[in-house]
Amino acid sequence: MFARALAAGSLALLVGAGAPLAHAQGGDAVKGRQLFESRCVGCHSLDQNRVGPALGTVAGRTAGKAPGYTYSPALSQATHVWTGDKLRAWLTDPEALVPGQAMGYSLSQADDRRDVVAFLQSLAQARPAQ
Repeated sequence: MFARALAAGSLALLVGAGAPLAHAQGGDAVKGRQLFESRCVGCHSLDQNRVGPALGTVAGRTAGKAPGYTYSPALSQATHVWTGDKLRAWLTDPEALVPGQAMGYSLSQADDRRDVVAFLQSLAQARPAQ
């Protein structure tokens, strides 16, 4: 079900029907999807835990709480919610946000961080209400 909502939301973004989402939080969700596919999928997917947790539902989720994923002790004790600001801070310097966490990757360019966060937030907006 989530895969269909994701596909529909992504298609809307690609054909321009999601123009307001394309610049959510100052980022470009279409570019963010491209960045996700080129830089993040080595460890993450949108709907399955891999080396890192699934990220299709990360926006708005409490940190360290993806179902079925075993987090580092540091991140499993985190209590913040993944807002746009927290996601951007994480992608800037994960260790500064959660000392002792296990992710060894960051995005050095602010535009790239904004775009990836816009993409992740667009997935939350495309999810059906539960």
